[in-house]
Amino acid sequence: MEQEMTLDLRDLLEIIKKRWKMIFSVTTICILISALLSFFVLPPIYEAKVSIIIGKEDTSQEKRIDYNDIMMYQKLVKTYASIAKSRTVVEKTIQKLSKQVTYDEFISSITVTPQPDTQIMDIKVQSKDPKDAMITANTLSQIFLEESMRIYPTGSIQIIDNAVFPDKPVKPKKLLNIAIAFFLGIMISLGATFMLEYMDNTLKTESDVEKYLELPVIGIIPKEIDE
Repeated sequence: MEQEMTLDLRDLLEIIKKRWKMIFSVTTICILISALLSFFVLPPIYEAKVSIIIGKEDTSQEKRIDYNDIMMYQKLVKTYASIAKSRTVVEKTIQKLSKQVTYDEFISSITVTPQPDTQIMDIKVQSKDPKDAMITANTLSQIFLEESMRIYPTGSIQIIDNAVFPDKPVKPKKLLNIAIAFFLGIMISLGATFMLEYMDNTLKTESDVEKYLELPVIGIIPKEIDE
């Protein structure tokens, strides 16, 4: 008859207590590696943002915009977002700024995000140089406006906020990385602890003999203690 092995909360705490040094060491190593990478290895990344509103040119006397117009332009924002990341806009920006990068390299550093339920679109540029991020964002936005007016001559598109000099980097998020490393270290060390305990099938105490072999203990050899 197979003996079903179960662990109660006390057993789990005993296992953790027995291997607390390993748990502490693994967690500490993960935190130290994360801190070293975040503070000394990973370069700071700065982000500049330009906000653009997509409207319409209304030449009527009333200049009234109804609900359908709003919904239409909210959908049109997605079209403009594709234009902002188009090869034409990107390559003109690269050429104007004399950047030695490819289209794929440049596009990986920008994000174009339509704000939900609005006619506003954000263009964000990330760079290791805060000044470069600001200049690139503003230049890209200006070229985007020119190309948009060429494609939609009757449309209305305006910049709400130009990019400003970013004072603080957005990456790496040092405290967040350390917190993630802490929880990752805990999970790895606990997983290793319980795996080692599961693979260890040796009998260490008289209670193990009674529990797993169902045999009575008739004698105990005490450890020799030097006086």
